[in-house]
Amino acid sequence: MNPFFSICVYCGSRPGAASHHAQAAQRVGRWIGEHGGQLVYGGGRTGLMGLVAQATRESGGRVVGIIPKSLVQRELADALCDELHIVDTMHERKALMGARSDAFLALPGGIGTLEELFEIWTWRQLGYHDKPVGILNLAGYYDTMLAFLAHTAREGFMSAWQMDLVRVGQDADALLNTLRAAIDAQPRQSELLAQSL
Repeated sequence: MNPFFSICVYCGSRPGAASHHAQAAQRVGRWIGEHGGQLVYGGGRTGLMGLVAQATRESGGRVVGIIPKSLVQRELADALCDELHIVDTMHERKALMGARSDAFLALPGGIGTLEELFEIWTWRQLGYHDKPVGILNLAGYYDTMLAFLAHTAREGFMSAWQMDLVRVGQDADALLNTLRAAIDAQPRQSELLAQSL
């Protein structure tokens, strides 16, 4: 299968305390598969990461996992990926995830998810890519983070332009449709990030 698009999903290697997190991860994976897409993700089979990969696969989508050697055992690398890349460092992991993706979506997660989200957001601000970035603010999970970022803008450390670089939504299907429309509106930039880093 030649996928129509690739979406990188950042999310927790844990399932979270509430069942709606798992349900949202499965919904995102199903949407990617049902729309002929490819998932690019952190390569683990635990938590939300494993659920989004499994749902993508079961719905007919391709799955590309990218994981550093140091996390292969801890996050139980998913041997069922269509492609499983084992890299030396987190820097290599994130650069390859960026290069293989047409858009990026953050689901609920911990500090790893936040770090990946903020880095890809920063790369867009700096012009390393022009790919759409989304945050699924499921059940208000990211409300306090977004409020803090609005505070940084009021304090003069961010601008409205920077905030507008990220699309925020509470409904998975609607947000994914928005990201897909943004992908279709621009040429694919499969190697731009790798060349820029």
